[in-house]
Amino acid sequence: MKTVSISNKILAACPDLQVAVISACVINSESNLQLWEEISAYEAEFRNNFKIEEINKQAPIRATRLAYKALGKDPNRYRPSSEALCRRILRGLPLYKINTLVDLINLVSLRSGYSIGGFDEDKIQGNLILGVGEANELYHGIGRGILNIEGLPVYRDEISGIGTPTSDEERTKIELDTVHLLMIINGYSGIDGLKEAVIFSIDLLKRYVSAETIECKLIKKGETFDLLLNDD
Repeated sequence: MKTVSISNKILAACPDLQVAVISACVINSESNLQLWEEISAYEAEFRNNFKIEEINKQAPIRATRLAYKALGKDPNRYRPSSEALCRRILRGLPLYKINTLVDLINLVSLRSGYSIGGFDEDKIQGNLILGVGEANELYHGIGRGILNIEGLPVYRDEISGIGTPTSDEERTKIELDTVHLLMIINGYSGIDGLKEAVIFSIDLLKRYVSAETIECKLIKKGETFDLLLNDD
């Protein structure tokens, strides 16, 4: 598993941030019928239980938006991906169909409210550090073209930025031939709900992409710990 660290600037602006990191060997596919039955069922449940004006009240989404404001970014112009997914569903649009790995990550994000980075670990050069985007920093958001990441939280490897809560970068994106997954769940609201999101993620990874050699880490106040999922 890649080492993930957090810069002092992020720690100062986002004191409640806790990050869960999952690494796994996987077998991806174009689509999975059972997964999409699960996604469709939850989409219907979500539409029945939420209104669009309630989306920003979910603790993980609210905290991510506050992190954007603390770093100088307008969350109404650059929405966190979890918020964008929720709003899409409530506008009557289905989730995107990309590939099984990406689709299941989107389901976790929709259910939990967390913005989640999903990367092909083999494409990451060196380890990762979470910092703040700079002016004119080149970043190609997946399906978005060049994205202005100034003021956004951004994970960088030895080459460049690869992930923000708004969009991941094209260079390290998950594709059909991805066999090593790195998944980062960004808990700007703290630990509440984070372990449950990890447990749900691992369940989906085992059921739909035959995940093996699964490792989980928790980063809290800049320190890294093994994530004990059965620990009270």
